[in-house]
Amino acid sequence: MRLLHTSDWHLGRSFHGVGMLEAQRNFVSQLVDAVTRYGVDVVLVAGDVYDRALPGVDVVRLLDEALVRITSAGAKVVLTSGNHDSAIRLGFASRLLERGGVHLRTRVQDLAEPLLLPLADGRASGAVLAIYGIPWLEPRLVADQLGVDTASHFEVTRAATGMIRADLERRSASSTVHSVVLAHTFASGGISSDSERDLSIGGVGAVPLDLFDGFGYTALGHLHGRQVLSPQVRYSGSPLAYSFSEAAHQKGGWLVDVGVEGVTSVQEVLWEAPRKLAVLRGPLAELLESADHQWAESAYCQVTLTDNQRPARAMERLRSRFPDTLVLGFEPAGGTAAAAASYSSRLAAAPDDLSVCCGFLDHVRGRIPDEAEKAALAAALDNVRLQEASR
Repeated sequence: MRLLHTSDWHLGRSFHGVGMLEAQRNFVSQLVDAVTRYGVDVVLVAGDVYDRALPGVDVVRLLDEALVRITSAGAKVVLTSGNHDSAIRLGFASRLLERGGVHLRTRVQDLAEPLLLPLADGRASGAVLAIYGIPWLEPRLVADQLGVDTASHFEVTRAATGMIRADLERRSASSTVHSVVLAHTFASGGISSDSERDLSIGGVGAVPLDLFDGFGYTALGHLHGRQVLSPQVRYSGSPLAYSFSEAAHQKGGWLVDVGVEGVTSVQEVLWEAPRKLAVLRGPLAELLESADHQWAESAYCQVTLTDNQRPARAMERLRSRFPDTLVLGFEPAGGTAAAAASYSSRLAAAPDDLSVCCGFLDHVRGRIPDEAEKAALAAALDNVRLQEASR
């Protein structure tokens, strides 16, 4: 039995204002190709299928297209809800979808209801694979259902995994059962990135890895970087980069082989990114002239300028070479004593009205006025004085 572990599709997400639906459609095509090429029996999606609880019509249509293409390629789908999804909406028609090979696990009451699949080479012994899904568990909403007194991520996840263990123990009494568990959560040891939504303030929501001890494989979702927390506990990460903090990520998933003896191998499968991400830093002139940055001309760019004074028309000039510059920041490398001083202290020391106006421009845009701007300010002040004198 071969499984493909994915998560965090975030269908409908944009990247700094740029729509990503076509890039996501491209990922779906790569996924379907992988199902065929590697002989995948089950595609796992560990939450955050959508980017928001109320996805657009075109986004819902893309998921429908993806599920049809995956199942037409011969694979089943097991899908759980994440913190970006509406569990109720995503779980709609789950019983009907099961007939088409799509198995949704979005409800607390389905925690101990696994998808049972006979292992091909173990039919004589009755060996089966049990795939369980733990959806995103909001502690305040599910604590009562799970019978826990403390509404914390640790307690509700411990209760959920306890229900799964009890079901596994019951089933294992009469046959050989190997387990795979999907969970959308922040497991301790994982490394977060900017595009994930915090589970709780200060990392309180992190759950320890030992909650997943004893399972053959735990397919985690929520963190967007592909990570190995232990040989049996892994994040697949998101299929596309959703923030510039993921620029160095190699996106992909995990192929998990399960036989009558349990998990026999886990290997990576990689997704090709439709666009590179570039994180550039330096003075404007160097960025515009250096041949070292030629590769970034066709990338989505995040640029931090280190000029001591903020250059005029910075974004316009950057986009003349890097047309897809999406984020621009300023962090002067050196600075002057005047820049280091507080605005209020510089205002108090200003010798005249023109200096006050020039200081204000410097404060709000990080660049002192040039001669033409100073002349315009001086003319404006003269006009104000004339009007005041004529009253």
